[in-house]
Amino acid sequence: MARSLDGLVLSPVADQAPGQVGTGTRFAYRELDGRIRADYAGGGIVHGHLVGTREGDVLDFRYVQLTQDGATASGHCVSTVTDLPDGRVRLDEEWEWESREGSGTSVVEEALS
Repeated sequence: MARSLDGLVLSPVADQAPGQVGTGTRFAYRELDGRIRADYAGGGIVHGHLVGTREGDVLDFRYVQLTQDGATASGHCVSTVTDLPDGRVRLDEEWEWESREGSGTSVVEEALS
């Protein structure tokens, strides 16, 4: 099993659609006893929050966010956690909006200090 996300800061490796999560977004994770949460902001995001669970190397969570243009959105994501050869953590994500149309994939990795 990949290491804990507790206390890690992760960021996307590529930009999504304009005004959404992108390389300027930072996710600050907390993990305890199979429960995960993170606050995130940056890029097109004023504030976002996610909550969910971890079973082995799979995260299952819901997210909600406020964008720079004042819009709110929410969705569901399932991510696979892996350890990179350089010791950092990577999440391969499959997400879908629940508040509007759309779905996709993304990759976030532990930010370099």
